[in-house]
Amino acid sequence: MHGEPALPRDFAHLPYADPNAPKGGRIVFALQGTFDSLNPLVVLGVAPDAVPRYVQQSLLFRSADEPFTAYGLLASRVELNEARTELAFEIDPRATFSDGAPVTADDVLFTYEILKAKGKPFHRASLGRVTQARAVSTRRIAFSLGDGSNRELPLVIGAMPIFARHATDAERFGETSFRPALGSGPYLVSEVRPGESLTLKRRDDFWAEDHPLTRGLYNAGELRFDFYRDANSLFEAFKAGLYDVRLEGDPTRWTTGYDVPAVHDGRIVLETLRFDTPKGMTGLVFNTRRPLFADIRVREALGMLFDFEWVNRNLFHGVYRRAGSFFSGSELSAQGVPADARELGLLAPFPGLLREDMLNGRWSPPATDGSGRDREQARKALDLLKAAGWSLREGELRDGRDQPFAFEITVTSRPQERLALNYAKSLGRLGIAVSVRLIDDVQYWRRLSTFDFDMIQWTWPASASPGNEQIGRWGSANAGRQGSLNYAGVASPAIDAALAAILSARDRPDFVAAVRLLDRLLIAGFYVVPLYYLPETWLAHGRDIVLPARKPAYFLSTEVFARRPAPNPAN
Repeated sequence: MHGEPALPRDFAHLPYADPNAPKGGRIVFALQGTFDSLNPLVVLGVAPDAVPRYVQQSLLFRSADEPFTAYGLLASRVELNEARTELAFEIDPRATFSDGAPVTADDVLFTYEILKAKGKPFHRASLGRVTQARAVSTRRIAFSLGDGSNRELPLVIGAMPIFARHATDAERFGETSFRPALGSGPYLVSEVRPGESLTLKRRDDFWAEDHPLTRGLYNAGELRFDFYRDANSLFEAFKAGLYDVRLEGDPTRWTTGYDVPAVHDGRIVLETLRFDTPKGMTGLVFNTRRPLFADIRVREALGMLFDFEWVNRNLFHGVYRRAGSFFSGSELSAQGVPADARELGLLAPFPGLLREDMLNGRWSPPATDGSGRDREQARKALDLLKAAGWSLREGELRDGRDQPFAFEITVTSRPQERLALNYAKSLGRLGIAVSVRLIDDVQYWRRLSTFDFDMIQWTWPASASPGNEQIGRWGSANAGRQGSLNYAGVASPAIDAALAAILSARDRPDFVAAVRLLDRLLIAGFYVVPLYYLPETWLAHGRDIVLPARKPAYFLSTEVFARRPAPNPAN
């Protein structure tokens, strides 16, 4: 995305891949929830990403060792002009789908057209910027990219999982289906148990068996994905050895839940990993489409009433850090950093938009005394609510029409419910009536896709190179587009300008300034109640699961996992 690739043309394998990793065996992963489709690229249905990740392949493969660099996989050659207005790929002549048919430029063109027409809003918006796509020959496809201002677009195109035109029903592509896509990747779907499990088996005829990008990856002979309805059964299944790999995000579980025989005798291995990626944001999201949350003063006031200090100490063993940025722990964060000349230049068309404390980096999330009932923060919040037209009458917060301040927090897990109930209790002290509703995954995702909620808890992961995905989260065009990830309903010309600056930045300093401005504007809009983040990644896995000694720099790539062969009884 910026600068030059780290690896030379003749690299033998990715730095974090082990070509000598053991091959074969089965690795079982587990997910909370269910699924009613195998295609996560369309709006309808709930689908895991196993098919695009393991069954299909893309033109380019992203390295987990660099901020945003992709190397040729299905594409043996990439041509891109300096202005990033013209892009062309040459398809590797060895590339074949699992039925033996060659991967062609026509398949790439078909994938582009169908995702642009029927894919999720991210693909529709991104690929909609392509002004022309044409299959120049059987193996060559070219794209015209307009004015080149979206400099990430070549990488977005390169990341499309390629569908086979001859094996894809274009008319029904947008529907839910348990029929897996025909792919060119290392695995085939061997068994589907709807809502229960999905099993993939390693191909014996994988065309890229000795490709530098796949050498040392995709080691297991079989991958299975099991689905569990709730977090407790998911964890109990792991302790019982029913699946092999678990990323732990619950501090209570990590601190106390792994004090079990399987850990003590070495059947389960615990690892703490550190990556250079920004830590992202977990927050309680205001649906600003609701009139109740339309006033920024109301949103700021409610943010003052989250007692992080009490919650972190009493619910999470003090392991969390307070989130004050959407890119915490990185140079992309605006927290504590004054806006520089580049940021101020981008802000010039929007005078007076940011408060002084936001511009000079002095703002931070409100800190409490940790008592669970900080009167000073309550007073400040009540002053803001009064300025917004609310008043406390006989223990209830009401507006000028005598309507009560009441809303619902929708949650989908017991940990979310516990946090929401604590927050509801804090708000109740100011006469705000908050109900907490726990619903199942299917209903939850359906409601989110139509923005049918008042408040939810959400996590926005961050990459070292934020780009087009930010438009899906915050772009004005996605505020009313069902199925988009703009859950807060953000519609801000200034944020749109920051997003455009991110995608048009030609060098790292301009890029950093644009991302910091986006961060500053999101914080200043009080679209979420910032919660917390973990500075480390917690990984638990069975002792027979093998990871390479050299870990990726930016994110955990599950493709590196391997299983140690079982001992031979004869020996």
